[in-house]
Amino acid sequence: MRLSRYFLPILKENPKEAEIVSHRLMLRAGMIRQQSAGIYSWLPLGKRVLEKINTIVREEQNRAGAIEILMPTIQSAELWQESGRYDAYGKEMLRIADRQDRPMLYGPTNEEMVTDIFRSYVRSYKDLPLNLYHIQWKFRDEIRPRFGTMRSREFLMKDAYSFDIDQDAARHSYNKMFVAYLKTFSRLGIRSVPMRADTGPIGGDLSHEFIILADTGESEVFCDRGYFDYAVPGDDTDFDDVDGLQALVDKWTSLYAATDEMHDADAFGQIDESARVSARGIEVGHIFYFGTKYSEPMNATVMGPDGKEHIVHMGSYGIGPSRLVPAIIEASHDENGIIWPANVAPFDVSLINMKVGDEACDAACETLYSALGAAGVDVLYDDRNERAGAKFATADLIGLPQQIVVGPRSIGAGEVELKQRKSGDRETLPLEAAINRLTAGD
Repeated sequence: MRLSRYFLPILKENPKEAEIVSHRLMLRAGMIRQQSAGIYSWLPLGKRVLEKINTIVREEQNRAGAIEILMPTIQSAELWQESGRYDAYGKEMLRIADRQDRPMLYGPTNEEMVTDIFRSYVRSYKDLPLNLYHIQWKFRDEIRPRFGTMRSREFLMKDAYSFDIDQDAARHSYNKMFVAYLKTFSRLGIRSVPMRADTGPIGGDLSHEFIILADTGESEVFCDRGYFDYAVPGDDTDFDDVDGLQALVDKWTSLYAATDEMHDADAFGQIDESARVSARGIEVGHIFYFGTKYSEPMNATVMGPDGKEHIVHMGSYGIGPSRLVPAIIEASHDENGIIWPANVAPFDVSLINMKVGDEACDAACETLYSALGAAGVDVLYDDRNERAGAKFATADLIGLPQQIVVGPRSIGAGEVELKQRKSGDRETLPLEAAINRLTAGD
């Protein structure tokens, strides 16, 4: 993409309304625009990051055996009345009426709707286990939306819902998602710690929040430092291995880790002082097992192997892609701007032409742009007629992993400069060597 033809509304000054780093940088980098309190438009750069995150989330859900569907944003109030949650949910639910004055709502979550889908089609235990998920926009009328898309009223959510014949089978489904979440966040370039958590309005008796540590985190969290030495499960994980998966979950829950709501000061105090971590954290995922909380009142049953009707056991598993974008920025930035992990960067490389109109610079940039694009490297080519300093500032602000700088002096010697955004390391390479380096994926 040529920057001269791209829509990238960079802001030079820090927006006054932005309280935390990620909100400031997302606004300055032209990723989002606030339309009203807690409601944002996603501009091209931000949407590219959002889609990169969605792809990784989707791949790991599919690998763990979940099946993608798509449910509507507007739901009938009847389903929520059936489950008993319509009046209990509170003012966060946006209640509306259609032209026939039928009560409707903008879905804050989808337990009722997915349970209705399940009970309409699934009749036998032979069709279990089943895990259905979707990636959909939701709305919760937060009393105080803040921190940009970190806590917004409209947000993008991946929510999965598992159905099993009994509690033991449901625990295995829970374990699948537990491990899938570890893998997902690792691929996104962030280190998550699963922490015991309150189940809140979702309900149930087993719940973990996946937390990343960040100075601007919403709440205080406590954990054992040993978590940061654990190796995340690899792509060879067998999600059908009940005992093996349970062993992985047992390992990742063996050390102390809890959010402030579940914190046990006495238990935490028994950990060696050098291993205690007390920090701020950001929730990036939340998983629940809630048994028959929704299936029983909504009569979601299957015929079991004993010939009797069994109420299915359920769990739900959420990841917020629109929340993950600022969470990643909070964990990965410096004073100059964002530092994107490679897997979620909106583009792979910033190509900076320091002197547009110079024949040698223009020719070298065209060569780089064409060769890298042909090799599948996603390049953002800054071909604007701007000062070099402004181009460097833009490149650092938007935080692409690598920068190629082409200037009259270096290209006169047949060389370009390659800069790593994260480390700041710079290297001068012949033009062909730079192409080979970047197309090799190093």
